[in-house]
Amino acid sequence: MTQSGLISDEYRQMQERLHLDPDYGIASRYFAATIAQVIKANDIKELLDYGAGKGRLGETLKELGVCPAALHHYDPAIPGWSAPPAPAELTVCLDVLEHIEPDRIDNVLDDLRRVTRRLGVFSVSTTPADKTLDDGRNAHLIVQGSGWWLRKLLDRFELIKFEKIRDGFIVAVAPIDSSNNS
Repeated sequence: MTQSGLISDEYRQMQERLHLDPDYGIASRYFAATIAQVIKANDIKELLDYGAGKGRLGETLKELGVCPAALHHYDPAIPGWSAPPAPAELTVCLDVLEHIEPDRIDNVLDDLRRVTRRLGVFSVSTTPADKTLDDGRNAHLIVQGSGWWLRKLLDRFELIKFEKIRDGFIVAVAPIDSSNNS
């Protein structure tokens, strides 16, 4: 999947500007303890932080002493982390999917499936964000209920665990066998 299929150039630039705000992209710190439990329980050696922002998840996992040996970052709005990522044993996507351009969400979910070898942990907010984009839109471009999201996810993944959280949900998933896909 080319990056242009995942994010428009205009929106990538908008996200680059948003990431200059130190308070933008902080959700991963809140989920670090959960991710640490997944790492320990499943003997994870390799993690891909998909939509990594400032890399705060990795920093926090290191502080907790449970960062996998191989930690990879992908974020199309962060120079140096914008190249299409290779698949990883555990793919984590925290507070990202609701920020995706609606006409590209299926492409992003397909790419998440591509890069998730063994397990995925994804959190999604189902409420509007406190922040707005340069053009006045809410920073959460997709505000849908958990049922809408689950239908999209279950086309690509087997659901292992679903948990409601304050403003959305978090799931643990495994990729559906896609031996027919390349």
